Amino acid sequence: MKLRLAPYFIRQAIQNVRKNWLVHIVGVSTMVISFLIFGAFLLLFYNVDSWIHGWGDSFSMSVYLKDGIDGTAREKVLALIRNIPGAHIERTITKKQAFLDLKRALGREASVLDGLPRNPLPASIEVVFRSSKGNKPDPGKLRKELETFAGVGEVQYSEEWLRRFEGLMRVFRLAGLIIGGLLGLGVLFIVTNTIKLTIYSRQEEIEIMKLVGATDWFVKTPFLLEGSIQGVVSGFLSILILYSGYVILSVKKADILGLALLDFVFIPHSYTLTIFVVSVALGLLGSFIALGRFFRL
Repeated sequence: MKLRLAPYFIRQAIQNVRKNWLVHIVGVSTMVISFLIFGAFLLLFYNVDSWIHGWGDSFSMSVYLKDGIDGTAREKVLALIRNIPGAHIERTITKKQAFLDLKRALGREASVLDGLPRNPLPASIEVVFRSSKGNKPDPGKLRKELETFAGVGEVQYSEEWLRRFEGLMRVFRLAGLIIGGLLGLGVLFIVTNTIKLTIYSRQEEIEIMKLVGATDWFVKTPFLLEGSIQGVVSGFLSILILYSGYVILSVKKADILGLALLDFVFIPHSYTLTIFVVSVALGLLGSFIALGRFFRL
């Protein structure tokens, strides 16, 4: 394609869009919705994945004490925890406080606890570890060591369920690939049919151009630009709407036991660039597929 013909091709592509504006609006709207669905999934996945990896370096531990533990044994457990590098005793919870916390969490349903003959909840010590990666204690070894102490009933730490969560994230990754693939096929179908409609509307004009000696690429280029324009507009609008929704509905940073539970951030620039590039690429590919029925490439 000669560069001097570029203004002509761009004008033709814009004219095609203007003549078939309703079809293009429907096509762009559907593409935007598709990329918004995928973008929202990507935004949620990125934040949850970052949150899990952040907790991998800063975890919490609950040390549950046996009923009837004496003060001496309790102090020994507290002293051991204080001597662990990076360990911070966040809170000590008595049996009574644990029962009150449970009633507060149940709210209106707290009356179901009134019939209990005794308080079944143990006292506990909530510990937070803020160790660096190079100075991080082995939670499994630490758990075994604490559970050997007299008066300690059970020890639970956050990495146990984080490992399970990581398995769930692998399932989400696979689901994301499947969803992205299906949405991509849907976008291709939309772009292909949109370009087909514009080709049908100009079929007589195309035949005349071919009769006077126009090459296939001379006729095809405006339609390829048309698909690219659809992809550019869809990609830009989907990213803009996704970011606007993030700004309006973003969750504020929450803390549990002094740890950052969720600091909701927008997806990185590389992700937004990927969404935009994929949108343009699908628009261009859809045009190629539509043109393949009318021209021999």
